[in-house]
Amino acid sequence: MNRKLDVITIGRSSVDLYGAQIGGRLEDMGSFRKYVGGSPTNIACGAARLGLKSAVITRVGDEHMGRFIREQLEREGVVTDGVTTDPERLTALVILGIRDEDQFPLIFYRENCADMALSEADIDESFIRSAKAIVVTGTHLSNARTEAAVMKALKLAREHDVKTALDIDYRPNLWGVAGHGEGESRFVESRAVTEKLQSTLNLFDLIVGTEEEFHIAGGSTNTIDALRAVRNASDAVLVCKRGAEGAVAITDWVPNNLDAAEKGPGFPIEVFNVLGAGDGFFAGLLKGWLDGEPWPKALEYANACGAFAVSRHGCTPAYPSLEELQFFLTRGVKRPDLRNDQELEQIHWATNRSGDWSTMRVFAFDHRVQLEQMEGFTPGKGGAFKELCLKAALQVQDGRPGYGILCDNRIGRSALHAASGSGLWIGRPCEWPASRPLTLEPELGLDCGGLEEWARENVVKVLCFCHPSDPQDLRAKQEETVKRLFEASRRNGLEFLLEIIPSKVGPVDDDTNAILIRQFYEIGVYPDWWKLEPMTNASAWQMAIAAIEENDPNTRGIVVLGLDAPEAELAASFRVAAAFDLVRGFAVGRTIFGDVARRWMKGELDDGRAISEMAGRFESLCRIWDEARRTAQEK
Repeated sequence: MNRKLDVITIGRSSVDLYGAQIGGRLEDMGSFRKYVGGSPTNIACGAARLGLKSAVITRVGDEHMGRFIREQLEREGVVTDGVTTDPERLTALVILGIRDEDQFPLIFYRENCADMALSEADIDESFIRSAKAIVVTGTHLSNARTEAAVMKALKLAREHDVKTALDIDYRPNLWGVAGHGEGESRFVESRAVTEKLQSTLNLFDLIVGTEEEFHIAGGSTNTIDALRAVRNASDAVLVCKRGAEGAVAITDWVPNNLDAAEKGPGFPIEVFNVLGAGDGFFAGLLKGWLDGEPWPKALEYANACGAFAVSRHGCTPAYPSLEELQFFLTRGVKRPDLRNDQELEQIHWATNRSGDWSTMRVFAFDHRVQLEQMEGFTPGKGGAFKELCLKAALQVQDGRPGYGILCDNRIGRSALHAASGSGLWIGRPCEWPASRPLTLEPELGLDCGGLEEWARENVVKVLCFCHPSDPQDLRAKQEETVKRLFEASRRNGLEFLLEIIPSKVGPVDDDTNAILIRQFYEIGVYPDWWKLEPMTNASAWQMAIAAIEENDPNTRGIVVLGLDAPEAELAASFRVAAAFDLVRGFAVGRTIFGDVARRWMKGELDDGRAISEMAGRFESLCRIWDEARRTAQEK
């Protein structure tokens, strides 16, 4: 089938507030991490990470949490055409925690929530027709209004030869057969729920559930009997999840022993968090099913994705990219606690980053000492000037992608905060200016705990003045500081930019940057971004890029710094750098703002003129870079 979409999931969407502390009661949680949630939403995200074109039909509130879900879906690559904003209802919330491998306390805040207001009007025939398959979840059969929407979608799917799948997704308290405090309950017998499910089973090509979920669908606590009752009601392929025993696919009659059914290999891993594992499993299963793989291979994908899910914090954030899945299936399990497998976690991090930053035009005004030394500087004037810098950057950006800023929090706090949500790439420095050995800004604290307060769109940037000839004790001190900051950045979900400037502390040749780059990789530092000095010949760039790619083929890339060079000199260096795809662009500061700042601080330039001059210089550098890249690509 030539369809625009591979799969559309239909039903729940929520914001999951996950307790950050492990092993305690929900009552004692001190902080939470925010993720998208709800089985259909999780499945759509997991499928998108595996390369499927997925979409979700749901409702969200007209508020911050609803916008977060929509924006996060877009970051994950999920089509949001089917997401409706409900002006009257709030987005659902779920508060949950990890007590141990068996206990996962959670509370559903779903009273009259937005996704339970899904109606037939939200089901568009042309949208359903555009997909190869739809997936619905049992929860949305629990309410007459949402059931009507699901039934309309299933009817349209049948009419347009769209495959149909059911995730039984039994949550007793969402069916009203368990209380609010029993969110972690997975099974309560209910004849009414069984009858409702059985009335729809004939509409599906694929039915997926745990043994307990098939118990409710089949009306028996004997798994074989329950599966046979489902088989009597449906010709669908039945996929039964069996926890540590893996899963089986039943394509015809139900055997007396599930071990006789088709199955895929399981994975001996440590269970850390069972929440969301079924949704990850379903995403992997969809990859195999829709790609036409045999059931053992589809189950292998599903089991592997489930293994990732139970090994990490959160639901959607735990799911693998296709590259990560393929690497895992080829290499195998090296340690059962996958979240502590550094090689695997690096691939997970690097292949699941969001945003297209293949072009980087960055106005760097994170300078502190250079401004503080100017005549007329005061902290107030410094902050005001950086607001002018931001206005100049936004004027040049004009809502387009591929633009960014570097801005500090000490002098430039107001500009830094104002930039949030603007679409700019935002880098934020951590080093104490000009320090050697490297020292960090005091606000970070000795343990870099201050990063917890950073906006998640901020990129941690650190400048290290280092050289291959540095004494061993100096090198060790600097590397320890960089690694401590890098690891803290990862723990806080922040991207990391490492800037190295060897020319200020020693002579450089073509191999200098490459040597330093390898030294940082050797200690386990994997920057998302490198910021390097302009190099005037291709050989030096080739060596530096080779050092990066042999250690991290998934790096974001390199930006070229400016060092207050005249525009003509920068233009010459851009022409050399632009020949290499891994060099994404530039991050230049004093060439743009230096002279303007000196005149503005002394009162020789008003705000409007300062913005205009900086915008003109920034725009000129952008044109020079873009032209250098075009010329390089045409050769």
